[in-house]
Amino acid sequence: MNLSFKNVALIGKYKTPAIAEPLLRLAEFLAEKGVVVSVDSLTAEHLGNHPYRVLSLDKMDGEVDLAIVMGGDGTMLNIARTLAPFEIPLVGVNQGRLGFLTDLSLESMKRSISAMLQGEFITEKRMLLKVLVLRDNVEVCSASAFNEMAIHRSNIGSMIECEVRINGEYLYTQRADGLIVSTPTGSTAYALAAGGPIMHPALDVVALVPVCPHTLSNRPIIVSGNSEIQILMHRTGDVHVRFDSHSHYDLQLNDMLVISRHRDYVHLLHPVGHSYYHTLREKLYWNKAL
Repeated sequence: MNLSFKNVALIGKYKTPAIAEPLLRLAEFLAEKGVVVSVDSLTAEHLGNHPYRVLSLDKMDGEVDLAIVMGGDGTMLNIARTLAPFEIPLVGVNQGRLGFLTDLSLESMKRSISAMLQGEFITEKRMLLKVLVLRDNVEVCSASAFNEMAIHRSNIGSMIECEVRINGEYLYTQRADGLIVSTPTGSTAYALAAGGPIMHPALDVVALVPVCPHTLSNRPIIVSGNSEIQILMHRTGDVHVRFDSHSHYDLQLNDMLVISRHRDYVHLLHPVGHSYYHTLREKLYWNKAL
């Protein structure tokens, strides 16, 4: 059999022993089809004895041509950012609750992945954000985000205040509980909960979504994906910036955040017939009668 992917890495949800049984079942299935199977080193800690090669994520470049991520969307977010520079396509098997990124079920994974090995799949390229934090014009933090970059206050009794510019042009001074800069992928995550719009992942745009703005006329705004967004912190107190809810950095007065499209992209694979609109109907219960 001519396989589209001959070296496949399996990656499970971090510190989740329950992932061992379905992951080893999938590994055995792939090996029987002639696939060289590797297991992420952190995942391997929960598998016991097994015959598969163990690789850390940073060693997968050039060693694997497909990564299958078993967990929820949170697991996929972390893995996607790490593997994006290697251009390794990703397939998600959902064990979470929503599953916008991990769209295969445990029940259907063998059938769907078997078809993918034979070249039957849809490829989707999704953008990442690059975020720099400048302090006195010196870079003090650099990070990427697949869903969103979000500025939060930690003190419930105060608001943040920041000045926002798009490509150097003044947009507004925002007073709010926070500010989210979201990719289309992240539009169904924190940005959606804060009242932001749902954006199709094929769009080359970025959304700015205020969290509980002090002025009711402040609304989400969509800008081009080519934009450079500058955020100058006027009031901070106990404020930090978060990247996909996986990491954060504490901000100070007059810090400047510079957000732009990252040079790397995330490559997702879906089964033939995959529909983003079907996913929305299912995950947001739009297909349920009131």
